[in-house]
Amino acid sequence: MVDRFSSKGLVEITGLADEQPMDLIEITGVVKWFDVAKGFGFIVPDNGMQDVLLHVTCLRRDGYQTILEGTRIVALVHKRDRGYQAFRVLSMDQSTAVHPSQLPPVRTHVQVTPSSGLERVLVKWFNRTKGFGFLTRGEGTEDIFVHMETLRRFGLTELRPGQTVLVRFGEGEKGLMAAEIHPDNPVPYGRPH
Repeated sequence: MVDRFSSKGLVEITGLADEQPMDLIEITGVVKWFDVAKGFGFIVPDNGMQDVLLHVTCLRRDGYQTILEGTRIVALVHKRDRGYQAFRVLSMDQSTAVHPSQLPPVRTHVQVTPSSGLERVLVKWFNRTKGFGFLTRGEGTEDIFVHMETLRRFGLTELRPGQTVLVRFGEGEKGLMAAEIHPDNPVPYGRPH
């Protein structure tokens, strides 16, 4: 049996064809969580029914790239073999959403106390499937480990090799670890600082 949350399992349960199912129910609810890397999350309906699977393909088809925890949502859902799933996003209100950087710190093995200032570094490699990667300050320096949870806490969804980012890091159990990470958005040429 395929795990329902594996990428293969999601393809099996999503089945988002262009034809509209006949048994659609309109619900209003709040996004419990949504993981961009995994491509899905869940809505808690206001009417007390079971949680509703929200797949990234549904979001993107309706013009959204992602959705934050706490977002109010109105959606058409339908019953699938393994429960309810969102078919169409009718509207969303992000005024109640919580940005990942505002969430309380998760006490896991992937956190470290920063001991550096904010430094510009280069992404050496990053694998979303594995959930981690490495950053470099340049030739002859120790690599900096970065975990997907750290990206999520600061509102990032992915890193690309060769991309520059701003990071604060500290000493982890196995070496340097990113404690904080931000996009490197240089001021465009000609604009005042």
